Amino acid sequence: MSNIPSELKYTAEHEWIRIDGNEIVVGITDFAQNALTDVVWVELPEIDVHFNAMDSYASVESVKSVSEIYAPISGTVTGVNELLEDAPETINIDPYGNGWICKMTIDDVTQLEGLLDSNTYEELIGE
Repeated sequence: MSNIPSELKYTAEHEWIRIDGNEIVVGITDFAQNALTDVVWVELPEIDVHFNAMDSYASVESVKSVSEIYAPISGTVTGVNELLEDAPETINIDPYGNGWICKMTIDDVTQLEGLLDSNTYEELIGE
């Protein structure tokens, strides 16, 4: 059974979102990292680049496949987790902590309302 922290928001594409003031922190869920198996490489988004909601802006490669990571809302990347460049397996070990992927500004706070809560995400993945 996957770990689904109740304080986070989620997307149907298996990203998690933590709201941190005027920014969000984004990563992939425990369910997603488990489905990918061993993560071997992460392509991080570029800092100061603007993305619209649902734009592909990063990818995670595992021994099994490559998965695109989508911007959960519209905003500009303000930071990336450089730890993942040398230790991509951190996503498997700590997906909701040290395995975060990037930070973004929030263009439109109403877009946050379209994200899933933990109960809805749990139903989505069938747990």
